[in-house]
Amino acid sequence: MQVNITLAKTAGFCFGVNRAVTMLYDLVEKGENICTFGPIIHNPQVINDLSSKGVNIIENILDVSPDKKVVIRTHGVEKSILKKCQELSIDYIDATCPFVKKIHKIVEKNSSENVPVLMAGDKKHPEVVGIKSYCNGDCFIFNSADELEEIFENNKFNPENPFIVVSQTTFSIKEWKKCVKIIKLHYTNAKIFDTICNATEERQAEALLLSEKNDAMIIIGGRTSSNTAKLKAVCEPNCPTYLIETAEELLDIALCDVQSIGVTAGASTPDGIIKEVIKTMSEKFENANTITMEETGFEQMLEESLNSMSSDQNVVGTVVGFTATEIQVEIAGRKHTGYVSFDEYSDDPSANPKAELKIGDEIKLRIMKTNDVEGTIKLSKRLYDRGAIWENIEADDAIHTGVVTGIVGDNKGVFVQDGPIKVFVPASLAKLRRNDSLEELIKTTVEYKIIEVNKMRRKVVGSIREVAAAKKQEIEDAFWANVNEGAVYTGTVRSLTNYGAFVDLGGVDGMVHISELSWTRIKHPSEIVKVGDTVEVYVKELDKENKKISLGYKKVEDNPWEILKRDYPVESEVDCKVVSLTSFGAFAQIIPGVDGLVHISQIAHKHIGTPAEVLKVGEVVKAKIMEIDFDKKRVSLSIKALIDPPVVEEAPVEEAPAEVVEEAVEAPVEE
Repeated sequence: MQVNITLAKTAGFCFGVNRAVTMLYDLVEKGENICTFGPIIHNPQVINDLSSKGVNIIENILDVSPDKKVVIRTHGVEKSILKKCQELSIDYIDATCPFVKKIHKIVEKNSSENVPVLMAGDKKHPEVVGIKSYCNGDCFIFNSADELEEIFENNKFNPENPFIVVSQTTFSIKEWKKCVKIIKLHYTNAKIFDTICNATEERQAEALLLSEKNDAMIIIGGRTSSNTAKLKAVCEPNCPTYLIETAEELLDIALCDVQSIGVTAGASTPDGIIKEVIKTMSEKFENANTITMEETGFEQMLEESLNSMSSDQNVVGTVVGFTATEIQVEIAGRKHTGYVSFDEYSDDPSANPKAELKIGDEIKLRIMKTNDVEGTIKLSKRLYDRGAIWENIEADDAIHTGVVTGIVGDNKGVFVQDGPIKVFVPASLAKLRRNDSLEELIKTTVEYKIIEVNKMRRKVVGSIREVAAAKKQEIEDAFWANVNEGAVYTGTVRSLTNYGAFVDLGGVDGMVHISELSWTRIKHPSEIVKVGDTVEVYVKELDKENKKISLGYKKVEDNPWEILKRDYPVESEVDCKVVSLTSFGAFAQIIPGVDGLVHISQIAHKHIGTPAEVLKVGEVVKAKIMEIDFDKKRVSLSIKALIDPPVVEEAPVEEAPAEVVEEAVEAPVEE
């Protein structure tokens, strides 16, 4: 029976772990005397290998000897430990994962005594302990949706006040979604930051898919690793799942009657261990068919994307002439004729060597190829300039500009071309908002910061998001410094909810409550506006402390009662539509938003038992406005006032006989 073994494409080191481990081994190769604060990663095999190379682990910063350099673990440490290093002038290198450091900045910037932090994660995990130390107020940690509910039920803080929510980078995606749903369902004052690492999301998603399609799953990684434990938890409901640290542990697992096995590994698992496991499994099953779901990884993508730098000798050449396509140079101490093709002059396509150079100028070049037979040397100024750039490039706070040239892999990130340097920006650092599309960045000019440089491998990692977030903060600060109630803005509808519309005022969002969208009653904001609409709004209320803006949209001049006052005075005749009937009269719509009452006594001149005898809903009738009470929003109408009353014939009067009249006239008046 053939057994298919499928290896996850996301198995193995993530960006942060690879960065830290590479950094540590580079230091060891240079002969540095180093130790790590806590295990650099949660993988016993890597730790043991480093220990054999003289890298010991310390748990107390005061234990560092003066001749040692300290490397901070990938999970990060408490804020106080870094401060102690600075106070004691301890030589340290911070290998904290950039995604973890991002959470440090989020909680430090957004929390306060009045704004607590809710954090999803394992309260004993070093990453969570480190993040908590950056909180400026209370921090409540939960490891599941049930624990979150318990925090709310026990009234540990007032959820009516603002609070922020973050998560450990390796938290369960499935559990996080449950928690977010609970928060959004009940609380409107939460500011939620999705801080689960992209690599974690992809790794868990792929593990879930493999567990659904295979008869068994093998998870490779350290038993103390949080992300490895999450992988096991993701797979277990779908098939038998086994967690191993080394290939030897496969011998203790009985994989009988299985036709397919999925394999994945935690973010702290070295490639060597993964390969050993796959090899052992292939040997264990006689007819094993190994399928490796390979995809160009982070390191390889950068390696392939960057043009290789020549390692040949750098020289100085003197310009002696030009041809239609080349610069002719002489190299001191060499008999060979040197030439630089215009293509090798500069990475800037608009550069003109004939205009920029003259005979006798000296230029720095790199030898590309020497032809002793022909007596020529092919040289490149472009490659020399690239090498010079690599010598000076550093990860700092400087802002650089480049053009986004393409998307890497399956939305793993983007490449930014900055002169001769191609910078890789991971997806999580390319977008300001999680749901933003990478496609929108293609061929746009962006600003970015360099966050990591590996000169040996010619690799640069950048962050567009960091610059964009800083600019967004500047815009927000300027906005809040100048905004006042009553100010009018033209904004764009960004999103709709059941209770209102959120409008982007230019970097800051305000909310138009559903009751402020229309003078008439509506069921949903989409009846009035849609996402992307440009609308004119005004600031109705401001809460600068909590950064909340209530906006008004409907205008006074559109108020139906104002229209009534202007266009329909008392005594006006109007065509109204009967909208409802009662025992005491009929309500009729004069204009949208204003109904008037026709009392039963004002419907007809004759007596009627009910309004339904004369009127029906939907009928349009003529009526006269008899009275308006603007304070109570009431209008009295009369239909019969516009109807002539029926004519009543009078009975004839009989005349008295003449003699009777005469007697009456002549009769004496009695006293």
